[in-house]
Amino acid sequence: MMYMGERRLKVTALAGGVGAAKFLTGLMQLISQDDLSVIVNTGDDIELFGLHISPDVDIISYTLAGIVDEDKGWGIKNDTFHCLDMLKAIGTDTWFNLGDRDLATHIYRTSRLKQGKTLTQVTTEIAKSLGLKAQILPMSNDKFETRITTKKGTMHFEEYFVKHRFSDEILNIDFVGAKTADPSPGVLDAILSADLVIVCPSNPVVSIGTILAVNGIRDALQRTDAKVVAVSPIVAGLPLKGPADKMMRFMSVEVSALGVAKLYSNLVDAFVIDSKDSHHKAGIEALGLRVYVTNTVMQFLQDKVSLARVVLEC
Repeated sequence: MMYMGERRLKVTALAGGVGAAKFLTGLMQLISQDDLSVIVNTGDDIELFGLHISPDVDIISYTLAGIVDEDKGWGIKNDTFHCLDMLKAIGTDTWFNLGDRDLATHIYRTSRLKQGKTLTQVTTEIAKSLGLKAQILPMSNDKFETRITTKKGTMHFEEYFVKHRFSDEILNIDFVGAKTADPSPGVLDAILSADLVIVCPSNPVVSIGTILAVNGIRDALQRTDAKVVAVSPIVAGLPLKGPADKMMRFMSVEVSALGVAKLYSNLVDAFVIDSKDSHHKAGIEALGLRVYVTNTVMQFLQDKVSLARVVLEC
């Protein structure tokens, strides 16, 4: 358990999906869930089969509950897909995989939203049902959708990511609703009252970038007295998973740990990079950031714990 003098360390994390979930798995070996708040990207939220699906919120919740399918990085371990198989047999396009137990989460969420509950309230209900003590906070209760334009047209991010396997060149990235999206209740307080804020190793454009696009969140990060530490999701010039490289190139940002550091430079105090990127240390320090070099590739639990320990000791 990490302590700060005579009191426990209060930690808030900004998180996308799989990369953040891996990091949080290690973090949970070192701090109590009672001391953790996670602000989660909802730009990936999508409606399919009439259901409201929150991919990143669910990945984080399932991970902290210890039920995530670690091989896939998403969904519930040992889940079955009988419902999806039947939909496919009927003739439905089932490009987005949803397990049977996973569907129960989406059915419940959709039902409660239709009853007038907010996404934050429903997320809290689901988290409690999973036995979680950490505070899981969707970044906003307002409509926010990441849309990607390629030569095939404009589509939801999940369609680009899952259905088309992010193979096409990106022509535009649009955050629909960003101008009017306010942070969900508790988000700003979680940042301002924390001892440590961690920007998880998630896509800097469509996971962390979406969170930062919500009104007031960027300002809160600049105002907080907490130490703010980011972990680079780019190692040796490549993302460990997903299309972050294509998105950074579209934004004319160098695909490197240094490129990510430049995106975060006015928001964070320290930056953690992989040993393979040690040659960027001086360049990142020139931005005014403290730099910590370690292994950031999380293949095993020991890797996750070691990385979390470095971040906590920053």
